[in-house]
Amino acid sequence: MTLTPLASNHAVDDDPRRYEHLSTIRLEDPDAVARAAKARRRHPGVKAGRQNFIVAADHPARGALAVGSDPLAMADRRQLLDRLQIALANPAVDGVLASPDIMDDLLLLGALDGKLVFGSMNRGGLSGLVNEFDDRFTGHTAAALAALGADGGKMLTRICLGDPDTVVTLEATAKAIDSLAERRLIAMVEPFLSVRENGRVRNDLSPNAVIKSIAIAEGLGSTSAYTWMKLPVVAEMERVMAATTMPTVLLGGDPDGSQDEVFATWGAALALPGVQGLTVGRTLLYPADGDVAGAVAAAASLLHHTTELPEN
Repeated sequence: MTLTPLASNHAVDDDPRRYEHLSTIRLEDPDAVARAAKARRRHPGVKAGRQNFIVAADHPARGALAVGSDPLAMADRRQLLDRLQIALANPAVDGVLASPDIMDDLLLLGALDGKLVFGSMNRGGLSGLVNEFDDRFTGHTAAALAALGADGGKMLTRICLGDPDTVVTLEATAKAIDSLAERRLIAMVEPFLSVRENGRVRNDLSPNAVIKSIAIAEGLGSTSAYTWMKLPVVAEMERVMAATTMPTVLLGGDPDGSQDEVFATWGAALALPGVQGLTVGRTLLYPADGDVAGAVAAAASLLHHTTELPEN
C-alpha cells in the first residue's frame, strides 16, 4: 500500500482483494497470529519526559461506527486498515489500542514492530444497547495480552448513578486491573460519569463530572501501581489533572470542532503535569480533509519530549 494522503471515503489502493491474504492466513494457518506476536520487536518502553502517541481502533467492536455525520464511516475494514497503516508508519506514533480482531490483522501485516500495544478489554456495552451500562469484558483478557507480549489493556468505565448495571462494570473493571497488575501490565482506565437521555447514553464532560469519575476509577482494584487514566480534554484541565497522580493519556473522541480548534485544546492539555500523551482514533483516522498522514503529523508535533528513547 502506498502511504499517501487518503480521501475520507476512498482508499488509496481500492483493490478489493488487497487484504485477501489475511483471510487465507486465518483459514489455513491461524497460529500465524501467535507467531507474529512472538516475533514482534517490542517498544523500548514508556519513560517520563517522553510523551506517547497511541492510535485507538477499538470503536467498531462496540458497534460504534460513526464519525461525524457518517453513521458507517468505520464500517469498511479494508479502509480502516489502510488508515491505521498510514498512521503507524509515522515514527512518532508509538503504538495502537485495538480490539482483538484489528490487533490480529495488524500483527499479521507486521505493522506493530517496535510499537506499544494495548488491547481493548470490555466491548459488551454496545452502542445503543438497552443495557449499555452493563459493559461486560468480551474482548482481550489479561492472560491473552500477556501471551501477545502487549503492554497493557484498556477498559471503558462509564458510571451511571441511575443505572444498576454500573456496579457490574465497576466490579469487572476492578478485577481486570488486578489481573493486569499481576502480570505487570498497564491498566488504562477510561472513566466517564454518564446519563441516558432519550434512549441514548451521553457522557457528562463538565469538569466536575470528569473529576468525580477520576476519583471513582482510580480507587478500583486492590492496587493502582499499574493504573493509567485515559481522559477527555475538557474545560479547566488544570483542575481536572489535579485530581490524579496517575499517568494520563488524552482521548480525542468524535470531533465537534475544527481540526485547528481540537489541536489547540490538545496542545494546552499536553503541557500539564502528569499527561503522558495522546490516545486518539477517529479524529486522526478520519479527518475532515481526508489527509490521514497530515493529521497524524500535526498531532505528533504537539507532543513534548525532554528525554530520548532508549536504544533498543
